[in-house]
Amino acid sequence: MKKSLLLLIACLQLAVAFSQAPQNWSSADMFLALRKLNVLGSVLYVAAHPDDENTRLITYFSKDKLYRAGYLSLTRGDGGQNLIGDEQGVELGLIRTQELLAARRIDGGEQFFSRAFDFGYSKTPEETFSKWNKEKILSDVVWVIRKFQPDIIITRFPTTGEGGHGHHTGSAILANEAFVAAADPKRFPEQLKYVQPWQAKRILWNTFNFGNTNTITPDQFKVDVGGYNPLLGKSYGEIAAESRSQHKSQGFGVPASRGESFEYFKTTGGTEPVNDLMDGVELGWNKIAGGEAIQKKINELIKSFDMLHPENSVEGLVRLYKTLDQLPKGYWREQKLKEVQELIVQCSGLFVDATTTEQFAVETDSLKINFSLNNRLGTNAVLQKIKVEDFDTTLSQPLLKNKNLNFSKTIYVPASKPITQPYWLKDKMEEGYFNVSDPLKIGQPDVDAAYTVLADIKIFDKAFTYSKPVKYKFTDPVKGEVYQPVVVVPSVLVNVFPGTIIKTSEESSPFTVSLKAIKKFKSKNASLLIDADVTPDFLKQNLPSMDENRVVSNDFKLVDTISYSPRHIYLMNGSEKEVFSSSLREIHYDHIPNITFYKTSEINVNIVDLKIANKKIGYIIGAGDKVPDALEQMGYDVTLLTDKELARNNLQQFDAIISGVRAYNTSDWLAKYYDKLMKYVNDGGNYIVQYNTNNFISNVKSRIGPYNFDISRTRITDENAAVTFLKPEHPALNFPNKITADDFKGWVQERSIYHAANWDKNFEPILSMSDPGEKADDGSLIISKYGKGYFTYTGLVFFRELPAGVPGAYRLLANIIALNKKKAF
Repeated sequence: MKKSLLLLIACLQLAVAFSQAPQNWSSADMFLALRKLNVLGSVLYVAAHPDDENTRLITYFSKDKLYRAGYLSLTRGDGGQNLIGDEQGVELGLIRTQELLAARRIDGGEQFFSRAFDFGYSKTPEETFSKWNKEKILSDVVWVIRKFQPDIIITRFPTTGEGGHGHHTGSAILANEAFVAAADPKRFPEQLKYVQPWQAKRILWNTFNFGNTNTITPDQFKVDVGGYNPLLGKSYGEIAAESRSQHKSQGFGVPASRGESFEYFKTTGGTEPVNDLMDGVELGWNKIAGGEAIQKKINELIKSFDMLHPENSVEGLVRLYKTLDQLPKGYWREQKLKEVQELIVQCSGLFVDATTTEQFAVETDSLKINFSLNNRLGTNAVLQKIKVEDFDTTLSQPLLKNKNLNFSKTIYVPASKPITQPYWLKDKMEEGYFNVSDPLKIGQPDVDAAYTVLADIKIFDKAFTYSKPVKYKFTDPVKGEVYQPVVVVPSVLVNVFPGTIIKTSEESSPFTVSLKAIKKFKSKNASLLIDADVTPDFLKQNLPSMDENRVVSNDFKLVDTISYSPRHIYLMNGSEKEVFSSSLREIHYDHIPNITFYKTSEINVNIVDLKIANKKIGYIIGAGDKVPDALEQMGYDVTLLTDKELARNNLQQFDAIISGVRAYNTSDWLAKYYDKLMKYVNDGGNYIVQYNTNNFISNVKSRIGPYNFDISRTRITDENAAVTFLKPEHPALNFPNKITADDFKGWVQERSIYHAANWDKNFEPILSMSDPGEKADDGSLIISKYGKGYFTYTGLVFFRELPAGVPGAYRLLANIIALNKKKAF
């Protein structure tokens, strides 16, 4: 089953990620960067999620106006759906973090995040703030504003609710409150140890025309952002399309646009613009005392820049750096020093690389780092020293023109070296936000590099320190040279499968603990243990020594009759001084760098009073979910059905066929099997369709069921919403499990999404539910008899509830699967 899913993902043919490879600029990039030295303006765009940002506007600001442009996404998109795999929650947030960073590398913006967790769709800002902790997330927005110091702030959404999503409205409310609070030294004064109060000139709402919502009016201030940049050979609409198309987990590939394109703005704080969004803001060196001399030097460099010989500008850039360095300390001094230093290395063609041939740096083992430097254009440069961790050596080695300087150093990885973990996942999170213990990390988009090399290089008469993360480099026979992050790992990994066990009271449940020795493991009376007070020491046994990369698996059976969630499983070697309890999770997609993070090895056990009828399930793969694994735990025999399997299989062998989430959105080939599936139902089969979407992003292009129904935008976001049984006598609520109100306790994130609407009279709605203050809706579960069989459409979020181990979801799904089973009442 898993092999078929992996093959499907491989067939998505995502673009190869080059984000980890050394970034070399063209002369056009260098020339634009030279011109940007004369621009001292910045803009911060604020919204709620990955994909909310206006990539065309960010591109226009960064590539045309040459402002410092940033995007603050309050969340990492953890609560959405995944079009390319089965990752959910924080795993999906990790993917979307990297997709945003990939987008920024294209459109030239910078990326920031708050600590807010995307807990799923929210209908009101009040609900949003009840989980986010409004004051805490407001402090994050204030922090980013004070640190980034934007001249203007732009929100994607209004404070008045036209953006629909409660997170959207909440992001605008927080941005507008932070516009004022950031300038007030009495607000969040603890931040003033590191930053100063900051007052932006104005805050504006970037109005929009989405779907059926048009918030643009003729009197609003407008800007044409659809220009063409001959240096880059692309329009800003073309660049923006490349940027937005990085949001692949959301299926947001978009076509390139050319020609004029206007963006509209409504001022919500500060003075209104008259001629330019930056009205009243000094954008040049006149805002800095002594800046006239700086501007003159920059203009001379721009005038004399030679596209074929950028190295001729290096000496002048070094002089500019020294002049900048003499200015009083301040925001723009520090920013322009960074820009000039990067220009010096790019114009010189200087190549500095630090790589390993191993992905993992193993605690208590060694790591060989390979250094490579090349002064490709022959700039006057001397490598003075190299430092990484405890290795610090003075070299005073001249870098000759286009000659490689290669050497290696093996360093020790101590047990105290922290494993590579995203900083926002290090501490246990709250329901609506991540706990981040280091305040200086707030806003930081990505994980810290495992190792960073500092290279001191003297260029002409000025010494510079260049920082380079150490990368894992290898050659792929298809992709060629590939760079990926280096990851610090413990010497033994402890993995548990499945992590969640659904156990009936009548039978034992197996699970597997596997140990992987990343380096050679010497056993000292090693034992596997589980947290005490639940069948203490039932895993306890002496384990053998293991060679490098050896995996030892241990199969166990649970005989307990109580639920527990979670219990940690760990390896203790000899004494408590050497304890291993980390499970490494890896996520690989070609369009982003490899993602690794750790979970504490644990097992969750739910004792469920579950009965099943029918046995053999065909599962049509959708956009990616973990329902098939849950079905196997329930005791079903699951066959994954792709295009080829549907074509060649006799469907009557299946007691039920289930389509995965958004299957009709992602698989156009499903349309050609409509008649075959309906015949299957008519002949006595049971076809269950999980939610699909019907909106401007994706829609259903074919019929789904035997009778007509529409797919709406209705969703029930309150996971505790009361559920009314419209047909209490219906088999779906009675066989083989008696469904009661208790089966809807403990649900996570939401009840249902994308309900059915306008259904044919042959359908029966089974459940009714509503969010607070809203009219009840009956479209979460509709069932029709067709011929000898049954057809079901449901927006109930089984794809979330089953992996979370919610007992009632298992019981209800078992009943829907059993609809065509002969039974007596």
